[in-house]
Amino acid sequence: MPAEPVISVRGEANLEVEPEIAIVWVIVMARDADRHKAVDLLAGRTGQIGDMIKGYGEAIERLESQPVNVQPVFKDGKVREKVSGYLARGGFTVTVRDFAVLGDLVAGLANADMVTVTGPDWGLRPGSPVYRAARLAAAKDATRRAGEYAEAFGGRISGLVEAADSGMMGDTGRPRFMAAARAASAGAMADSTPEFDFEPAMQTVSAQVEARYTMTAPHFGD
Repeated sequence: MPAEPVISVRGEANLEVEPEIAIVWVIVMARDADRHKAVDLLAGRTGQIGDMIKGYGEAIERLESQPVNVQPVFKDGKVREKVSGYLARGGFTVTVRDFAVLGDLVAGLANADMVTVTGPDWGLRPGSPVYRAARLAAAKDATRRAGEYAEAFGGRISGLVEAADSGMMGDTGRPRFMAAARAASAGAMADSTPEFDFEPAMQTVSAQVEARYTMTAPHFGD
């Protein structure tokens, strides 16, 4: 008896959702002719900026310190043994969950001395349920496609042989499952006393799955 016919398909899903978090990068700098004074200035400024960010309470999901860097500064930018001073850098990566505070937060940081602000960059949490929803939608799309092919051949799907993330069932041996957010960054800041009204950028989450189904005997008619 011949084996049941097999239908191979790729299911796809693209979900567009609101972002869950916003990332703001903060760089704090200090410069002085004396190395220790530059480090002391940096410590004081990062402490003040950190306290300001913490003042937003539960609106801040995560506050992480960036590495500290202290480097000599040379006159005219040319490297020589004698230095003209020292530049110290530090900062924070700020994850914001309450977008209502973003405008005030970024404006406050932008007005602080020797502070550079970049962001917000919109995104989803790594464990967001949106990724699962995309995978399930891709699986349903694969089943729908297989059913349509089977119907076109005069049969119906009768079972599942195999399912895998896209690219894992072929000969490449390289998984290509995609469930990544595509985000848009905010524009540059212009005014010395800015007022920001950020519009969250929609996130696109994509997923693909490959599947093989068995189908009943085809019927092509007369």
